[in-house]
Amino acid sequence: MAQHRISLKDLAEQLGVSIATVSRALHSSPEIGKEMQEKVKALAKKLNYRPNPFAQSLRSEAPRIIGVVVPNLVTHYYAAVLDGIETEARKAGYSVISANSHESQEDETRAIDNFNSLHVEGIIACLAQDTTDYSHFETISKMGIPLVFFGRTCLSEQFSCVTANGDEAAQQATQHLIDTGSRRIAFIGGPNHLDMVRRRKHGYLEALRENRIPIDRSLVVCDRIDYDVALQAALQMLQSENRPDAILAFNDIITFAAFTAIKQLQLRIPDDVALIGFTDDQHASYVTPRLSAIEDQSGLMGQTACQLLLRHIAGDTKVYREIVPQKIIIRETSAKHA
Repeated sequence: MAQHRISLKDLAEQLGVSIATVSRALHSSPEIGKEMQEKVKALAKKLNYRPNPFAQSLRSEAPRIIGVVVPNLVTHYYAAVLDGIETEARKAGYSVISANSHESQEDETRAIDNFNSLHVEGIIACLAQDTTDYSHFETISKMGIPLVFFGRTCLSEQFSCVTANGDEAAQQATQHLIDTGSRRIAFIGGPNHLDMVRRRKHGYLEALRENRIPIDRSLVVCDRIDYDVALQAALQMLQSENRPDAILAFNDIITFAAFTAIKQLQLRIPDDVALIGFTDDQHASYVTPRLSAIEDQSGLMGQTACQLLLRHIAGDTKVYREIVPQKIIIRETSAKHA
């Protein structure tokens, strides 16, 4: 029986790194650390690896590609993160292919499979809100393809991630609402299984506890991240007998749904209902009254995620957890008038 010819893939699987990392280590690329170069070369020698010159000539013509999957490409936040990723990738000689999961686990899995077929050197991902089974990411891990999460994350013991300090920011924003006269503060969030939702809700609840304000479960609504769903939730709250006098909104979609609901009911912002939301600077300053907002440094988040991914492509196997702080910008919608 003929002996199996040792391939780059065999070496990569044994070392738990990507094929690209193995290839560069064998070529003594300065992008790969000396320790990893030595490990790869020692295993190649032990297993009697011989390069395939035909396959090498094909690979040398191939572009260096990073795959990025996001839940909703049309929002400013994800577009800005993608811009940050592309800026950093370009500096390192990579091209970026992006895919939109449309908040669907099925579409997300398909995107990951497509990236694998395209032989991307690494993947950056933000979980779709429908994703509760992470097996497609575990498969990527077993194949040694580097992957970094941003924003919404999972499998934190296996993958590096970049998140915002949403818990602290939500606590500070809620404290600001309390300090400026609000008492019945509502939180409209997304699905509870998302770590980003849990962090922001935790910060909101902590601020209420610290100020000894009773937690009213009717003021905490965590449902789909969807404009119409959030609009109906806000309208229902605002038309109740004991309506909220302030709303903290989970993201830009929910923030503008709440803004619309308040306007539809002809309530005054901020005197009747104060509002502060996690959104971006551009849109927050366009509306009247101008919106108080918790802003992500989304471009920096994209750059940081790409920097981590490039480290992993170069052979760094450490799991990193980076936090990009958010900024609270107080405008006209949050402080009640005396």
